[in-house]
This record gives sequence, structure tokens and C-alpha cells, in this order.
Amino acid sequence: MSWIKMVISELAGLFVEDGSLALAILIWLALIGFAVARFDGLSEWQGVVLFAGLALILIENTWRRARRSR
Repeated sequence: MSWIKMVISELAGLFVEDGSLALAILIWLALIGFAVARFDGLSEWQGVVLFAGLALILIENTWRRARRSR
């Protein structure tokens, strides 16, 4: 039974190496999805806002990792 847990954790590790990054991306996607559904004017800008948010999340995560590795 322990080998099943090990296989599942290895598979999850292939897709989610950094849990905080994955969580931030999921939260951002949910917020954008809610905002676009709620506000009509945002639908024109959804791609730009989505990209900007994901880029900021990636930059912040990279900066935090670089600080931690020093």
C-alpha cells in the first residue's frame, strides 16, 4: 500500500513542484473567471489581465526562491 502512495506523490510532483505557486495560479484563475463573469467591461481585457497576473505570480515566486537559496 505504501508503494501506491509513493507513486501518487511522484506523479503529483511531476505537475506540482511548488505548492504555493500552484495555489496562487489556481486562485488567480478563479478570481479572473469570477470577475469576467461578473463585470461586462472586463471581457475585453481578460487576456491582458490574466497574463499580467500570471507573470507577476511567476516573478514573485522566482524572487522568493532566489532569496531562499542564498
